[in-house]
Amino acid sequence: MSKSSFYSFGPGITRRTVLAGAAAGLAAATVLPRAAFAQAKVIRMSTPGAAEEWQSKALVKFKETLEAAAPRKFDVQVHFNGTLFGQGTEIEAMQRGNLEVAMISPQDVAELIPEYSIFTTGYLMRDAAHLDAVYDGEIGKEYKERVAKDLGLHIVRSQYLGSRQVMLRKPKEVKVPADLAGLKLRMPGSEAWQFLGNALGANATPLSFEEIYLALQTGTIDGLENPLPDIISNKFYEVAKQVVLTNHMVSNTFFTFAGGFWNGLSDEEKAAIESAEAQAKAFNDQGVLDTEKDAVAFLAGQGVTATTPDVDAFRKKVLDAFAGSDFAKSWPAGLLDRIQAA
Repeated sequence: MSKSSFYSFGPGITRRTVLAGAAAGLAAATVLPRAAFAQAKVIRMSTPGAAEEWQSKALVKFKETLEAAAPRKFDVQVHFNGTLFGQGTEIEAMQRGNLEVAMISPQDVAELIPEYSIFTTGYLMRDAAHLDAVYDGEIGKEYKERVAKDLGLHIVRSQYLGSRQVMLRKPKEVKVPADLAGLKLRMPGSEAWQFLGNALGANATPLSFEEIYLALQTGTIDGLENPLPDIISNKFYEVAKQVVLTNHMVSNTFFTFAGGFWNGLSDEEKAAIESAEAQAKAFNDQGVLDTEKDAVAFLAGQGVTATTPDVDAFRKKVLDAFAGSDFAKSWPAGLLDRIQAA
């Protein structure tokens, strides 16, 4: 989308509004008539992402797989672009019974279980396989049990979100963290995310995901950090012109159910959901990995320059910041070693 087409939407209509409308149409097109779901259990799913993101596509994949495997048992309703619940509000919505499924982050969990801020440390996970080794193994079992006990949420699986990079609105030479000093770097609003942005050397600026495009366009922020597949699917390359390949976090999200809803399901229904999510996860993870392989070349074709900084300098600054933080004081003894050894 060009700048001119962005402004052609008409007064009071933003790019996000158009995306939300298109996404709603896509979701509606795949929903059977209400009468067919008279006895179906409604599963409302909320994501801040656009319909084009792999995580969003995976939600549609889950819907299609589950409804095919269990006809008329479930009515899965997917809401994109934060149109049902905004980023950061999903956990409370699930706890209140207003939402059945959301993709929540380790940072969301750390807001409510402080010692789990260990999972929000930059440069912690090595790759997507390491994420699965952690969250599908014994550590993940303990993590999910604690989340269920303390937060009333049921984590089904971890999904790969991608390796996070810094993207800047205007090109700038960035070799070390000090080169980001003074730049307003958009981060999600939680304390762990804000800490990471500052640890990278920038001025972390809280902003909801849905507001990033316009904030970049107007100069309200100087940049953001996100996995390259999400940068591409949300077309941030239209309003930002440099990617700094910091690889500062191999990130994930959790496909999560409200505990009250999950506990009310039969064993057969739970098994159908777990099977559908296994297929959705495989679809998502492979899609993200494939997109990452070609992302730099694609962005170059859009006029975005990719630069590689002194990653060791960034790693040292981020790890030192977390190790010396108040976060680290609550980390369970030995857990960091267990994560690294997984």
